[in-house]
Amino acid sequence: MTWVEDEAFSADQPFGPQTLPYGVVDGQIAVRVGDQALPLRPIASSFGEHADLVSADTLNPLLAAGRQTWTDVRARLIELTQATAAPKGATLIPIDNAVLPFQVADYVDFYSSKHHAENAGRIFRPHDEPLLPNWTHLPVGYHGRAGTVVVSGTPVVRPHGQQRGPAFGPTQRLDIEAEVGFVCGGPVASRVSTSSAADHVFGVVLVNDWSARDIQGWEYQPLGPFLGKSFATSVSAWVTPLDAFSAARVHTPPRDHPVQEYLLEDQPWGLDLLLQIDWNGTVVSRPRFADMFYSFAQQLAHMTVNGATVRPGDLFASGTVSGPERDQLGCFLEMSWGGRDKITLADGAQRTFLEDHDTVRITATAPGPNGSVVGLAEVAGTVLPAS
Repeated sequence: MTWVEDEAFSADQPFGPQTLPYGVVDGQIAVRVGDQALPLRPIASSFGEHADLVSADTLNPLLAAGRQTWTDVRARLIELTQATAAPKGATLIPIDNAVLPFQVADYVDFYSSKHHAENAGRIFRPHDEPLLPNWTHLPVGYHGRAGTVVVSGTPVVRPHGQQRGPAFGPTQRLDIEAEVGFVCGGPVASRVSTSSAADHVFGVVLVNDWSARDIQGWEYQPLGPFLGKSFATSVSAWVTPLDAFSAARVHTPPRDHPVQEYLLEDQPWGLDLLLQIDWNGTVVSRPRFADMFYSFAQQLAHMTVNGATVRPGDLFASGTVSGPERDQLGCFLEMSWGGRDKITLADGAQRTFLEDHDTVRITATAPGPNGSVVGLAEVAGTVLPAS
């Protein structure tokens, strides 16, 4: 029994007491309990020495506090939300007004699904080997734009850009990339080892790294993604703590050759997440994050091995999550095979890439302790016509 009156706040639901993701609603930090939010500022005294952190208007001070504080605050939240009596000052409010819960410092996007990389290689470079020689030796990535990271629900305006020809105009091949993102915290550090990754990763979000494939295809060689990616990246409004995924950890897939020493792991940091992509109400794919070739610990180690720092508020994403099967692909580039094949939605409409006013929702769950289900808040967006 708990004082929280919400049928969705149970262990067999994604946002039960095993999950407790953080967000910002009505200008204050809150924790999601089922389909409602519990603001923490009115009950800050229940957190003792951490009262100032949970009273902030963004997660960044909590992100900077470090691993032990994250563990302590989460333990207290579990106690408070599962008590029979509500803490003094506690109220539950709607989750509708959730905003971007942290100020994004830097943003890095990786390319860590072997299935996706091979498919994209065959589409973009049909006469070459699908994987370039470096791919199985290091987590390939690029630095994105923190300023265009937006919260779930923010509309995405169809971008303009230069395309093959050359020509200029609105993209005709607007796409999604279903990804998993990692929100960083702890002390500023460089050369982070895989064994220290958990000290610098606060929690997990879903990411849609919107992509303009015709712009990307014209510009990306030889330096990689640029304007075809930088116009918008959507993230969940709620950050699920890394601690919630203790029962979801798995080994990454086997490799054909050893990796460099700094990429070795002394414990499994792959995650058994099941994503779902919904396009205008039709579920078109269910990618599995357990298929990813590199873990977030390896990505973070590679991102900082040259001396670059990680700091509170940094965000890095996995890259498109795709599996080996047709119904496990993480972007429309793959599903339509570069625009060759039509995708039929439930209302009979056919698509290859996104049309104006289309809406995409990405959700995900993971196994939790004792047979429970851990949820990641959705990342959703609707396409608006080019301005």
